[in-house]
Amino acid sequence: MPPLMRDKIQATVVTGFLGAGKTSLIRHILENANGRRLALIINEFGDLGIDRELLMGGGAKGENGEDGCGDPACGEEDIVELANGCICCTVADDFLPTITALIERDEPPEHIIIETSGLALPKPLLKAFDWPEVRARITVDGVITVLDSLAVHEGRFADDPEAVAKQRLEDPGLDHDNPLEEVFSDQIACADLVVLNKTDLLDADQLSALLAQITTTMRPSVKTVTAKEGAVDPRVLLGLHAAAEDDIAARPSCHDGEAEHDHDDFDSFTLEIGSITDIGAFIARLEEASAHHDILRIKGFAEIPDKPMRLAVQGVGGRFQHYFDRPWKLDETRRGALVVIGSKGLDASAIEVIISGPEGS
Repeated sequence: MPPLMRDKIQATVVTGFLGAGKTSLIRHILENANGRRLALIINEFGDLGIDRELLMGGGAKGENGEDGCGDPACGEEDIVELANGCICCTVADDFLPTITALIERDEPPEHIIIETSGLALPKPLLKAFDWPEVRARITVDGVITVLDSLAVHEGRFADDPEAVAKQRLEDPGLDHDNPLEEVFSDQIACADLVVLNKTDLLDADQLSALLAQITTTMRPSVKTVTAKEGAVDPRVLLGLHAAAEDDIAARPSCHDGEAEHDHDDFDSFTLEIGSITDIGAFIARLEEASAHHDILRIKGFAEIPDKPMRLAVQGVGGRFQHYFDRPWKLDETRRGALVVIGSKGLDASAIEVIISGPEGS
């Protein structure tokens, strides 16, 4: 590590599209913290603290069965959530006060991990680390971009070049930019390390094709690692010493030159759900809603009447996972709620009808 960086707190930015596996990756880091003092800043798109709950109780158990990471290095007070506002749009209002409060603690963290929302552009966030009051205390150890390998292989974020060229010839005045493609490209182009998650869903030829595809977007010398369920050795993820705040100009963005970006291309809403008596039918309704509406991501929790534990649900595209993540607490209301994220114009009422089912459960 360069001498000037030794006294600075390290920060890692974890970015990636909706459902790529950022939270799973961070949970794996927490489970293998080995006493290192960590702090987390979580930025969610929506008003339900799903990611914070998944990190604190989403299956990560200590040796004695306790919730959370099971290590005193990452207590509940070390997880800070910034909800309802993309971190790249609210740097001055939300992020800077939060990061300042962490570094001014009597015992500041050794490493800060920042999970951006799936819709965030990482480059504006990096610029915040160039602010004098932050730069003097913190260096960006690296930007890690997590990809859903199967989704990318299926071309979910790739336009048809021939079709776009044809449209432009027919109507040069049309705007053919795909906002999902821009977000995806920016996240890869800003990375110091790209994690190809869910590679167990691809065969060798598909993985080779995926690597060839993303190499055209990655910066020179950026490496890739493969993963299943976000399990990557923290020694690979932390300690990159990239000092990303020093080479922001070398990280190209589709939005370079813009004062800011917004999320007018996306909608999200929270759906309260009743008790679920048939898990299989519930998941089938979520799959149906995703198939008939332009839904990018569904995540949340459900209450099962005869179960002492809460059911966690996560879905991207038409693929859904569900598992019992932790027992209900004695002082909390047993309720179910989902965050639904999708392209602009989501029909919330129609989606609610499908998910709630004929009996409203």
